[in-house]
Order: sequence, then C-alpha cells, then structure tokens
Amino acid sequence: MTSSRLIAAASLLALASPAPAQEESPSVSETAASALPAPPVADRRPHSFTMHGITVEDPYFWLKDQSYPEIDDADILAYINEENAFFEAVMAPHQPLIDTLYAEMRGRLPENDSSVPIPDGAFEYWYAYDEGQEYRKWYRRPIGSTGEDQLLLDENALAEGHEQFSLGTIAISPDGRLLAYSTDTDGAERYILRFLNLETGEVFADAIPGTLGDIVWAADSSAVVYTPVDDNWRSKVAMLHRLGTEASADIELYRETEEGMEIGIDQTQSRRFLTIGAGDNVSSEVRLVPLADLAAEPVLVAPRVANRLYDVEERGGTLYIHTNDGHVNFRVVTAPVENPGDWTELIAGSDDFYITGLTAFQDFYTVEGRERGLDQVEIRRYGEGEPTRIAFPEASYAASLGPVAEFDTDTIRIDYESMVTPDTDYSYNLETGALTTLKVQQIPSGYDASQYVTERLEIEARDGTMVPVSLVHRADTEIGPDTPVHLYAYGAYGYAIPPTFSTRQLSLTNRGFIFAIAHVRGGDDLGYQWYLDGKLEQRTNTFNDFEDVARGLIARGYTSAGRIVASGGSAGGELVGVIANQAPELFGAIVAEVPFVDVLNTMLDTSLPLTPGEWPEWGNPITDPDAFRLIQSYSPYDNVNAQDYPPMMITAGLNDPRVTYWEPAKWTARLRHLRTDDNLTVLRTNMGAGHQGQSGRFQALREEAQAMAFMLTQLDVEQ
Repeated sequence: MTSSRLIAAASLLALASPAPAQEESPSVSETAASALPAPPVADRRPHSFTMHGITVEDPYFWLKDQSYPEIDDADILAYINEENAFFEAVMAPHQPLIDTLYAEMRGRLPENDSSVPIPDGAFEYWYAYDEGQEYRKWYRRPIGSTGEDQLLLDENALAEGHEQFSLGTIAISPDGRLLAYSTDTDGAERYILRFLNLETGEVFADAIPGTLGDIVWAADSSAVVYTPVDDNWRSKVAMLHRLGTEASADIELYRETEEGMEIGIDQTQSRRFLTIGAGDNVSSEVRLVPLADLAAEPVLVAPRVANRLYDVEERGGTLYIHTNDGHVNFRVVTAPVENPGDWTELIAGSDDFYITGLTAFQDFYTVEGRERGLDQVEIRRYGEGEPTRIAFPEASYAASLGPVAEFDTDTIRIDYESMVTPDTDYSYNLETGALTTLKVQQIPSGYDASQYVTERLEIEARDGTMVPVSLVHRADTEIGPDTPVHLYAYGAYGYAIPPTFSTRQLSLTNRGFIFAIAHVRGGDDLGYQWYLDGKLEQRTNTFNDFEDVARGLIARGYTSAGRIVASGGSAGGELVGVIANQAPELFGAIVAEVPFVDVLNTMLDTSLPLTPGEWPEWGNPITDPDAFRLIQSYSPYDNVNAQDYPPMMITAGLNDPRVTYWEPAKWTARLRHLRTDDNLTVLRTNMGAGHQGQSGRFQALREEAQAMAFMLTQLDVEQ
C-alpha cells in the first residue's frame, strides 16, 4: 500500500546476435590516468548530531538542500554540475563504444510494435509504437470490427516539449465514452489528472494536479476516485471527483491518520466495489465502497493488525481474501459481503506453496504463487476441490496471469519468459486447457535461443542457507577464471527478481559475460519467510548472501576475484554499497543506480516522503537504540573507510522522490575523499528525471549504454 524505494528490474535481462567488431577501447582507468580533468572535490563542512549517546559526523550534510523539494542552492547545483561534467569527460573517449551499444540495444526493439488487444465490453484495447517514436499510442476498435481503429491517446503528443514524460494511468469509463489519464513531466511522480470525451475529442476543463496516478471510475461514469499526494509525497486521502465540477468541491471518502500508513485504491475484478487499502510494508486493511454508490460509507473488511497483510476480491456477494494471518506463506479465506470480518478458510497455507495473489472471475478464480522459487498459476472452480495447474516447459522461468479486463470470461492471458526465452503472451482456454500463443517478443536484429545456456544454481551462504542463483551466458563462452560476470540483486521489500529475458543484457553476454541474478534474502523468491529473513534485525543476511554468492561463483570456477561487476538499483544500490565496503576485493567494478545509501540519516528524517512507512522494513532509529546501531553499522555512506575500492559508477535523479539526489551525491563525495587507490568514482545526475531515469523507450537505452560501457572498459573486456 505504500510507495517504496523499489525500482523496476524489468530491464535486467536480454540477448541477441554477436556484436559487430570494433577497435578496442582503452579502459576508463587508463583514460583517467592520462587526459582527464581532476575529479570534483566537495567541501567538507563540519556537521554532527548525537542520538542514543552516539555522535555521528556528517561533513557532506550541506548537499541536502534545506528548501527541498525545491532545489535551488547555488553551491549544491554547482557541485552536481561539476560531477556531471566530470562523468562526461570520463566517458567521452568511449563514445564510439556507447554508440555501438546503443545501436545494438535499439536494433533489438521493433520500430513498429504493438501489444496484444485486450477485450473489454464492446471494444478491444491495445497500444502501439510507431517507427522512431519514444512513446505509445493507445487504440481501440469494436469487437469483431474490420473498420478503422480509434486513436484514444497519443503519448508522443503529450510528451512534446518535455525532457521527461510518464503516463500514470489510462482508464476508460464503464460506458466507454470517456477517458481519464494522468501525466508527469519532470520525474517527481506528481501526476496531473485529466479527462477526455472520446466521442467529441474534447478535453474537459477538469484538471487535478498532484495525484498519485491511479483512478477508479464510478459505475455510472459520472465520477472518479483518486488519491492526491501531500507536500511530503504521501497518499493519505481517497477523493471523489464528479466530472464538470471544481476540484475544490471534491468529496473526501477516507482519510488515513496513522503516521507511516498510506492508502491506495483499486476495484474488484467484478467491478462491483472500490477498494480503499491502507497499509505500510507489513500491515494492511481494506474498505469497500459500492461503485454504484460512491457516497456510501466505506465498509471495513477487517481492522489492521500488526504484521497482518490482506487483499480482497469479490464474486457473487462473497469476498475472497488473500492473507498471511494463518501461515507465513499466506492462505485464502472467504467472507460474506454483509459480514466481511467472518472469515472461513478456503485454501490453507502451505510450507511448499507460497500464495502471492488471487483473482476472482465469474466461474473460476486464479491463484498465483511460487513453489521451490518457480512461478505457478492455478485455476480453481468454485465449490470444486483440486486445482488445475498450468504446466510450463522450462526448468527455470517467470510466469504470471496477464491482463484480463473482463469478469465473465472462459479465457485468461498468461505472460511467460525465461532467461533464454523471449516474452511470450498466451491465451489459456479454461474448457480445453489449451495454451495458444498470441505474441512472441520480436528481436529484429536476430536471436537464436540455442546459442545461449541458462542455469539455476544453489550456493551455500555462511550460515548454511542455500541461495538460488539464476545465470545465462552464450553456449560458446569459455568458462573459467577470466570470465567476466555481471552479478545483480535487489533484496528488499519482499520483491523477487524473476529470471526473465532481456534484450539489453545481450550486449554483455555476447561479449563473453555471464549474467547472474542472486536471489538473496530480503526478496520473497523462496516464500515470505525468505523476505522476513532479510529485513530488520536480519538485514545483514541480504548483504552476506550477495558476497557469498560472489565467492561461490569464484569457488566453482565461473570467474575470479576482480572479474565480477556488481550492480543494483535503489534498495539494490544499498546492497552493492554495503558490499563495496564489506568485500571490495571481489569486484572489478560496481554500478549503483539511484542507490539508497544514506540509510541512517534518511530513516531519522520524518519530513522525507517515505521515511515513516519504511520503519517496518528497516527499523525506527529515532525510538529504538538497537535499530540506530544496526542501521549505522551497515549504512553504506556511514561506513566508507580508508581502503581500496573498485571503480564505481553512481547515478541519481534530481527530482527523485524515492531516493533523494543527495544520497548518491554525499556517498560519491565521501568515497572520493577516503578511498586509497586511483580507481574512478563517477556520479551522473539526471537533472530532469526521477527514480526511473530517462523516459522514452530509446532515450533510456543511452543511459544503459553508458553503464555497460563502464562495465566493459573497467573489466578490460575486448570490444
């Protein structure tokens, strides 16, 4: 229910034909030793504080603009611009390599591409990319029609003139006449909500700024429910807006008052109820409001209980509730809408099967989960016993229920891929059990899956726990001490990193890299307990798992110390920041994207957007001396010391509301001040973007190409 520092990992994996040969590019280290300007040196300005009897020195505190979220301090902006100039100087000699990588990655994306249409009522809906365009166009046509497609929304037109663009939501009214959409043009994730008449093309005068993005339509198409964000980028209120009225007249449906709890809105698959969910990372509660009567008093399903999560579906007056109250791997219970707190167990919790979600349809419901870390999708008929589990062909893969708009249906969509199998959309027929391929991800430059090998290993961590590792490489890659490895992990918030396909990662594997995902504790890859074993007092398991996986790959002969590039973003950036302090000798380079590295200071600052809601994940160092000491013991910024570090590339977004720009800036400054070697520390701050980096399907590839060029040159991999 709360917004986390979670960063999407969808761009991790990807593969294609061998890259064209080019002249060898000198390493960044060699370049640094020759023609580079001196790196920026941030002032060290005395600043300290004392809490729980511990004094903390923070000489780079000044890099946090005290007028934030306004960022207008001249000294701060000057320093960030100096860092950007230094980054550009470092990378300039490698521009031909960057251009090659960009061309390779772009060549794997179809210039003209479209999604599989989704039936919804009288129409089917899809999006498409036109040649050369960065953003999507959204279309519909009547079911069974051979007539002209109707253009609903052109993101390219909305993005025109903006360096950054994101579509927050696009939602068609139940009567099919109106469209609601929200946009963000600076990366700060404060969306403006607007409305469009699809019959006349008129854009309504209604424009609601500062929303979180999601909306739900009233059943009669006359109103929407949305969630505004406050000055601290927290969603605390569900508001009802009637079309044609001023936003100042909007009606408050529910307000959350508990610090740390935020709200999110959704609707049941049956489209009978609006759900207003309040929660933090570990506890939740849900209220129901009939979509036919949004003025009705919200009905609480069950009051919040510490460390109890639940979410709700509905079918025929019965609620289907997915909850962890009776088993760590969740169970499913039912309750009548009239008495929502009267829970009856439908599916018991299991040590083997981790239930991750449930969707209720008219004649059946789907249960998604993982068994031994592998995704499963089950079909269950109401009132019947044994489920039907969809069989998937590979030993390691990622699979999930795809987008299904309708409630009364006899087919569902399945999304499937693996580290060697491109993303595939299937239709699954409930009556016949047949999987029909609707679309396979196209790679215009060519791809032959037989040229690649994927493996799933288990490597023992220092406490005896076996940590899964998914990896992929070319079949002709010579495995040994000289083999370069790109090792990735996230390890927080119970977010599993699936073994998915990535066209981008091909540019490394085609140059002899092994790409490996460490499924460390802190994610829920092996169940909810796997998540619990990597948070709060168990947080160091996440870091140790990653280090032990690196050592295990070395011990098994896949690579050697200094031939591994570690990367991670957001909370994964915290992870690689910790291992940079903890085991720098293992890594030939580190790429930390928007890294959450100033953990102690952030968890002490209640004015920041996410802090109160994050305490259940990291601990509250304000009230808990033990949490203070634990966080201080691993916080990457607080533990930089006088030692050798591998070359490090660090990124930030000036408008990032999740990991504020000063965290990577402060970390960069302290690393450069204390490190005892001549290796590079570079910082690239996107001055017009937020947490997700550059927008646009092609623009984003340039940032990827820079990161890959840094990896390749630092490990001196032949180009």
